[in-house]
Amino acid sequence: MQALLCKQFGPPESLVVENTPAPTPGPNQVLIRVEAAGVNFPDTLIIQNKYQYKPELPFSPGGEFAGVVESVGSEVNNYNAGDRVIAFTAWGAFAELVVADAIELIPMPDGLDFVTASAFVMTYGTSYYALKGRADIQPGETLLVLGASGGVGLAAIELGKAMGARVIAAASTAAKLEICRQHGADELINYREIPEWQARVLELTDGNGVDVTIETGGGGTLEKTLEATRIGGTISLIGVLTGGTINPTTVMRKSIRLQGVYVGSRRMFEDMNAALALNRIHPLIDQVFDFEDARAAYHAMRAAGHFGKLVVKI
Repeated sequence: MQALLCKQFGPPESLVVENTPAPTPGPNQVLIRVEAAGVNFPDTLIIQNKYQYKPELPFSPGGEFAGVVESVGSEVNNYNAGDRVIAFTAWGAFAELVVADAIELIPMPDGLDFVTASAFVMTYGTSYYALKGRADIQPGETLLVLGASGGVGLAAIELGKAMGARVIAAASTAAKLEICRQHGADELINYREIPEWQARVLELTDGNGVDVTIETGGGGTLEKTLEATRIGGTISLIGVLTGGTINPTTVMRKSIRLQGVYVGSRRMFEDMNAALALNRIHPLIDQVFDFEDARAAYHAMRAAGHFGKLVVKI
C-alpha cells in the first residue's frame, strides 16, 4: 500500500510517499481502507516533533479519516467488512490502509460522503465538547468565538446556534467574517480593524460580557478575552500554541472558569452526530487535495488563509 511518511522531523517538504506493507488488525482492531482524511493544525506540528504526541519514526501523519472496513479482528463484533466508518487516530491517517482500535471508530451518519465525513471529528468533536461537555451552554446565552473562520470556529458557530446561543464571531478579515455570517453568526467583529475588540464585545452585551468564549489565540488575545467574558463565565482554550501572561486577579475577581479542551468521548461523538443530522449541519470544505498533493495541503494549513476544512482524498 502507499502511505505518506514522516521519516525525519521537519517541514512538509520532508514528507515522502512510499510503498509500505499493509497492516494486520489485532484481536480488538479493524482494518480500514481510507477514502479521505482531514488536515488539522496539529498535523503540521507532529511532523516537526512539536506536538504532545510523539510517535516513533517513521510514521504517517493525519489524525482523522473516513473509510470502509476491510476486515476485523477476532474479538470485534460490532463492525463488519463493508461498514462505513469515521476514525480518530491521532496519527496514521494518510495511508491507503489503516488499523484502528474498534473503540476509536464511529459509524458514518447516513447521507454523508467520505470527504465531508472525514472533516467532523477534530473540529466538531472538539467544539461540541467545549460547548456542551465543558461549558454546558444554555439557550439564550451569548457565545464569543475567536478565530471564527477556521474549522473549529465555524463548527462552534453552527453548534452554538443549534444549542440556542447568540453568537459573536471575531476574525481578521471581512471575507472571513462573511463566511461566519453565512454559517449563522449574529454579530461580527474584525479584530484587525478594532484592536480593542473586547470593548465592542462589551457594547454588544450591555456591558456584561459573554457567557462562553471559544479561545484559539492564546497569549496574544487571552487578556482581552478575560475582559470580554462576564462574571462567572467560561473560557475554553482550544489549540492554543502561544504562551503569555495573564492577571490571575482578573480570573479570581470575575470568577471565570478557564479550561483546556480536547476531543470528547465516543458517546459525545454519537450525540454530536445525532445533533448534526437533526440540524442539517455540514462542515465547510475549503479545498480537497489529491493524495500526491498532500504536502500542499500541509502548506495551506500553515498559511492559515483557508476557510473551514482541508481534506486529502486517499
